[in-house]
Amino acid sequence: MTKSKAIMIGAGLSNMASAVYFIQEGHWKGDQITFYALDDHGSNDGAPTDSTTDEYWNKNHPMENTKGYVARGGRMLNYRTYVDLMDLMSRIPSTTEPNMTAAEDTYDFDSKHRTFDKARLLQGGKGIINGGHLGLNNKDRIYLSRLVLMPDDKEQKLDNITIAQYFKETPHIFQTNFWYMWETTFAFRTQSSVQELRRYMHQMIYEFTQIEHLVGVNRTRYNQFESIMLPLINYLKDHGCKFVLNRRVTDWQFKETTMQDEITVTGLVMENVETGETETVEVPEDTAVIFTNGSITDSATQGDYNTPAPENMDYGAAAGLWKKATDHFYNLGNPDKFFADRNASEWVSFTLTTKDHILLNEITRITTQVPGNALNSFLSTKKITPLGHQDINMSIVVHHQPHFTTQKPNESVIWGYFLYPRRKGEFVEKPYIEMTGKEMLTELIGQLSKVDPGPTNIREKETEIYDSVINNIPVYMPYASALFNNRAKTDRPEVIPEHSTNLAFTGEFVEQPYQMIFTEQSAVRSGEVAAFHFAGVPMEKLVKNPRYDKDPKTLAKATKKMFM
Repeated sequence: MTKSKAIMIGAGLSNMASAVYFIQEGHWKGDQITFYALDDHGSNDGAPTDSTTDEYWNKNHPMENTKGYVARGGRMLNYRTYVDLMDLMSRIPSTTEPNMTAAEDTYDFDSKHRTFDKARLLQGGKGIINGGHLGLNNKDRIYLSRLVLMPDDKEQKLDNITIAQYFKETPHIFQTNFWYMWETTFAFRTQSSVQELRRYMHQMIYEFTQIEHLVGVNRTRYNQFESIMLPLINYLKDHGCKFVLNRRVTDWQFKETTMQDEITVTGLVMENVETGETETVEVPEDTAVIFTNGSITDSATQGDYNTPAPENMDYGAAAGLWKKATDHFYNLGNPDKFFADRNASEWVSFTLTTKDHILLNEITRITTQVPGNALNSFLSTKKITPLGHQDINMSIVVHHQPHFTTQKPNESVIWGYFLYPRRKGEFVEKPYIEMTGKEMLTELIGQLSKVDPGPTNIREKETEIYDSVINNIPVYMPYASALFNNRAKTDRPEVIPEHSTNLAFTGEFVEQPYQMIFTEQSAVRSGEVAAFHFAGVPMEKLVKNPRYDKDPKTLAKATKKMFM
């Protein structure tokens, strides 16, 4: 059913992508599209700290230090798989590079700064570990091969099965370099969905052959807000799209029908989070409603150098609205699978800003690689998991500098995360979730000191490093890995649910054939599908997605790698 206007609930990547396709493929005018959202950062964020302190999720927790920068998360690109994302970026101009599209900007930067990670894994007493030796045994290989070879039409056999349950006959796999790298590259956990792991093994099977160096990883010139989101925002505003921010949509109005299965949105109830006032927005018959039904940065909170990030118990703005839709209709999934199990989804990140490069230079010396090439994960020297296993303490990403356009030449920005925030630090005797920014830096220096090859240990420069700090922002994200939570295929709605006349779901909590999640690719793809559907564009025009899991050469390389 074609429409001529659209209301976007949420201003993240997927809905902005949808708007671009409405304009370029549906030939809509921008003023036919209105966004209602809390903010326009999306999940691909990055900003000066002081510009994020008044967002709704942080208002109840004022910060003493608002200097420096903050990135709640970070994602690596991959041209070979992220074909819809690169198509989208090829359609909009770069914000920072004249006469380039956002795609050309990224291709240009990445060609001059190729990724080759020399220190993917580090461990005290060993230093840099040879991650190319995956450490798999024959039983591990058998179970991995079964995942890779499982056809799409058999995938439902993996409904509601965790990774730990799938590998219960060969738990050895969780003590291999393969697992340590896979876990920290993509943020999987043992209690995550093995169905989703299968999709990653299918779509990223070629990355399996080079995971120790991440040579398949591509990066944007600056943080992804300035390199991806800001170009989108500018393009859409230039074309007349309306952005109504500080709005939290709280409820639906649906058309009453005899069979009660036709999904037609007639109105939206929303709160102005600045004034507290409530309003209802009518949805006319000619209008589509494009809804991003979950966000991994919902309910996130920020701390600062001397303050931990407080825990926000909010169910999540987008997820809460999704849950209300499921009260009306039975075929829209199950948000509780993703947003009612924080133990499976939460993590803590930090963004460290310094006024000189002393720490950056020390990390370069210890890891033997220049900034821009690194995802460094520190492996514990003692057993720390509930199963009595060694595992990763923390991971850091040292970006090419500057990572922000307003960053001064003398400043450094480093990002890191703790995948298991309830675990305790080795150098600060408290859970990561309770640590201040300073304590997280203490933990980082401690981990670096364990793998420092010398001759002078980083500990001897500890005072200088602390003195160099402008700020270190801890961010608690209760739903950062929610999209990997254990689930069945029916727990996520389809982009266009059955019997829907004007409602589409977009983002990382929708079900799409073959698509893996936690990527800009699947988000863009969902927005593209929604736009094509309601603009009457033939689905044959969708960007063609490669299937490397069906390429014999790629599978042969992966098989060979399993034995290394």
